[in-house]
Amino acid sequence: MFILDKPYVSDFLQNTAIKYGYSVLNNKAAGELDLDEELNFICEGAAINKIKENTETLIYSNSENAIDWITKNLDFTEIPEKIKLFKDKAKFRKLISDIYPDFYFREINLDEIYDIKPNEIPYPVVLKPSVGFLSFGVYTIYDNKEWNNAVKNLKSNIEQFKSIYPNSVVDTSKFIIEKLIEGEEFAVDVYFNDKSEPIILNIFQHPFISKDDVSDRVYFTSKKIIETYLNKFTDLFRKIALSANLKNFPAHIELRVDKNKNITPIEVNPMRFAGWCISDLAYFSYGINVYKHYFEQQVPDWKMILENIDDSLYYFVVAEKPSKYRKNNVIDYEEFLKNIKHPLEVRKIDPNIHPVFAIIFAKASTINEIFDILKLDFNKFIK
Repeated sequence: MFILDKPYVSDFLQNTAIKYGYSVLNNKAAGELDLDEELNFICEGAAINKIKENTETLIYSNSENAIDWITKNLDFTEIPEKIKLFKDKAKFRKLISDIYPDFYFREINLDEIYDIKPNEIPYPVVLKPSVGFLSFGVYTIYDNKEWNNAVKNLKSNIEQFKSIYPNSVVDTSKFIIEKLIEGEEFAVDVYFNDKSEPIILNIFQHPFISKDDVSDRVYFTSKKIIETYLNKFTDLFRKIALSANLKNFPAHIELRVDKNKNITPIEVNPMRFAGWCISDLAYFSYGINVYKHYFEQQVPDWKMILENIDDSLYYFVVAEKPSKYRKNNVIDYEEFLKNIKHPLEVRKIDPNIHPVFAIIFAKASTINEIFDILKLDFNKFIK
């Protein structure tokens, strides 16, 4: 069963649900979204009864906003507790402390942040909400000056966080200070089957333009990335599944790999794959429909898939709303798309409602094409 919620539901997801007859929860959020009438809607009462009859019913949400509904209505299952375990970054660190016994982290209340003496902090560290989403409230800090700047900036942004997401998605009352995890960043769409085996559906690499960059503008995948990390990430996820007793559970896991090939998870995002339906990239790059694979408990034949693709880079761009954009402005999509050499699909998003104006799936021959997009000033696409 799909539990769909704001901010965005792709046509690809909807068409998958229609084609295969998957149930879609007809909750308040579904009524507010512009969803296809052909979807197989199921009312809330019937959905709850269905799950009570079979607590192993497979559930997928496109958005973390749906966590509120799950928490309130499915407390007779283990799902809300599993969500809390991963949404709370401090709890997650404690969960994997046996795997990473020397990893530094500290949970603090918002009020405590302003009283901490910068000299007490073992830099470099990351400061972020214990319950957070994307890059909201995330600060990478290398010294006392940067700590003071982060605290000052945090004060001015707290209300913005509260106005965009509910507490179940971004909770600004508690924060975590943790060791900066060095290395290349990756994100993985994976589900844990009924035997707790992790089934990886896609691996993205997350490039940054500098050490201060925490944006989610571009991720890419490739044959080489899958070949290099598929087995290594699967081995780590088995350990996490064992610690948390994960079954029939979709997740989007972020991690880093340092120069010594040490793998350290950053966070686990429960009940979903990549946000904004950007997990659809798996279809453009590898022919994998992540929703169908999860609901049908299918395992990608990675050997065959990799034998039949070239060495291209497949990527998506989450084009954030330009900082100078105002409601009477217009985005020049034609000019913007001149920077995408091989677009595969363009999804226009209303920047008057959302913090992005487009999601692009594309193909590149070299990594330089991707870094050129990272360097773009999106303000120049405002009419």
